[in-house]
Amino acid sequence: MADDENSYEVDLWGNRVYTRKGKRGRPAFERTEENARKVSMLLAMGWANSRIARCIIDPRTGKHISEPTLKRYFRSELQERDFARDRLVARQLEVAATAAFEHGNVGAMRFFNQLVEKNDTMRAEERLGRGDAQDTPAEEKLGKKAADALAAEEADRLLMAELEQEAAGGKRH
Repeated sequence: MADDENSYEVDLWGNRVYTRKGKRGRPAFERTEENARKVSMLLAMGWANSRIARCIIDPRTGKHISEPTLKRYFRSELQERDFARDRLVARQLEVAATAAFEHGNVGAMRFFNQLVEKNDTMRAEERLGRGDAQDTPAEEKLGKKAADALAAEEADRLLMAELEQEAAGGKRH
């Protein structure tokens, strides 16, 4: 009597000894391009690994994958976390430009113009931010005790200002 997955043999004393032909345990996760694109998109949105792992479903088990599985099978995507947002925006620009210029889609033209204006605003803010940083000397980093002392002085100043305001104008509810 033999099953397709399990079978048995008879040992020296006539007892049945079952042998297993297949592998034991849960089958290994299989990476798909769909899941790889999903991981890249969620990284671009700034999601944490634990949150992403809960969104990737193993089709054979119907359950979400664990963080170690995410790290094992999607290592290349996770290494590009810092650039994922830029790649998403670049892809949006590419698709909008194709729809606008090759297909003449007016809505896509409008969307493309919005993306270009957003990019120009971001670049201008970066230039202004860098210009300010170059004009002012770098502040020296305070130690923990010095930072705590400054925070305590600031808290005292704010408390005194609030008390003076209450004394001058009476309590306000």
